[in-house]
Amino acid sequence: MSRTVRTRPESSGGQVLHEVYDTALLDLDGVVYAGGEAIVHAVDSLAAARDAGLRLAYVTNNALRTPGTVAGHLTELGIPTGADEVITSAQAVARLVAEALPPGSRVLVVGGEGLRVALRERGLEPVESADDDPAAVVQGYGGPDITWGRFAEACYAIRRGLPWFASNTDLTVPTARGIAPGNGAAVEVVRIATGAEPRVAGKPLPPMHRETVLRTGARRPLVVGDRLDTDIEGAHNGDVDSLLVLTGVTDGARLLAAPPEHRPTYVDADLRGLLAPQPEVTADGDGFRCGGWKAVAGPEELSLSGEGEALDGLRALCAAAWTVAGGSACRLGAEKALARLGL
Repeated sequence: MSRTVRTRPESSGGQVLHEVYDTALLDLDGVVYAGGEAIVHAVDSLAAARDAGLRLAYVTNNALRTPGTVAGHLTELGIPTGADEVITSAQAVARLVAEALPPGSRVLVVGGEGLRVALRERGLEPVESADDDPAAVVQGYGGPDITWGRFAEACYAIRRGLPWFASNTDLTVPTARGIAPGNGAAVEVVRIATGAEPRVAGKPLPPMHRETVLRTGARRPLVVGDRLDTDIEGAHNGDVDSLLVLTGVTDGARLLAAPPEHRPTYVDADLRGLLAPQPEVTADGDGFRCGGWKAVAGPEELSLSGEGEALDGLRALCAAAWTVAGGSACRLGAEKALARLGL
């Protein structure tokens, strides 16, 4: 089986996650906070994990804010954080640009302060216009007030043959008022107008994972996230283990239907999963067992029997559903099984 939920890695000997891994690479929105406020159990769980020796690094695709600003926000929430513990897609894309251009090159920026700071860190000069003799264009999330003229400047420069880089291509971004267009939506505007394709740095692509490992020095990292298509796929692309927490956008139905590259190593309700032993999922005859639950995926339907902790039932369901080619069983019986678990 490929990337099924492994609730205990072979080398762990039943230890909890903070004893198995040296660094937690944590997504922010939907994992640590939502709408700017800390998610329940996040502050206490991270403090306990840090006290137990786990290094914490906060990895975000949002290129708008600087690492210092993000660290300040986390500290205000009760999670003491230094700027060097925050890694952004702005930093990852700045490294890509710096590797492609001579030092001191001018770069047309379509984005926010986080992107400008990251470029300066790499010895590059941010400029605002296609007429400022840039050598490349870099695009990152610029917040809700970015103007149409900024996209026009990017298009003018790209149509002259300049290379184009993007921090990330997340189509949406969560806000206190709901879901808003993300940098990926803005990238599509420029793509449609120019017919060009950018080089992208952010999750789930390898440049973001490389940036994170280079900055943290992690040897046994664990990616912690709430999104299958960025956090978990990024871990898959980096060939490292991952923990999916159910405090963000992913629900049970999406998890059961996940393709191999979107399947986490572990699943837990929230960041307390870093502190508790992860129960084992084992093969049991025609199905899989976790705790008091047994899940079976037949050619036509996914079924669940037993009783116990709801998350154990979900873990068993994942192991069963992911054995079925094409995931057809996920759509048959999954709704009933998940409803029984209250998920």
